[in-house]
Amino acid sequence: MIGQWRATGIWSGLCAMVVVPLVAAVFSPLLAWREPVYIVACFAGIVAMALVLFQPLLAAGYLPGLAARRGRRVHRWVGASLIVAIVVHVVGLWITSPPDVIDALLFVSPTPFSAWGVIAMWCAFAAAGLALFRRRFRFSPGVWRNSHKCLVAMVVAGSVVHAWLIEGTMETLSKRVLCIVVIAAALYALLYPKSKAGS
Repeated sequence: MIGQWRATGIWSGLCAMVVVPLVAAVFSPLLAWREPVYIVACFAGIVAMALVLFQPLLAAGYLPGLAARRGRRVHRWVGASLIVAIVVHVVGLWITSPPDVIDALLFVSPTPFSAWGVIAMWCAFAAAGLALFRRRFRFSPGVWRNSHKCLVAMVVAGSVVHAWLIEGTMETLSKRVLCIVVIAAALYALLYPKSKAGS
């Protein structure tokens, strides 16, 4: 019974971390008169941030009912969804303002949060590529795991700084709580894994 209540509490807390920022963003005054493409791009970014929260916990085996092989399988699907969300976010912003996206990709944007977002994006792509081609290049378990962890750490750091610095669609308090929880979850999962993803 205690285990069931614990599992319910964990899932309820994680769902709240995702739902509250999304609902708060719906009522953002900054979305008034914005194009649908821009709104989709903004919410894709919020979804991506939420998926970043789940990934380390899935890999480390901390989500109730998703341990071992099942957790790794869901980890792969969530990883793919994260890549899709990032692409939608960037492409949507490109459609609405190509010069801003080009400046960000070239690291010449005057807004500091842009560079952190681009770093997080490329690290996410690299982590996904490493997972996709792991068997083809025959990485040893140690090299694979440590490389993946380093890239994940950069994704988390870049995503959090990116989101924290932006004064945009996300409501400030819920955004900051989500950022703090993402860092805490990632640190705990990386330092104290219950299982080793991909091993």
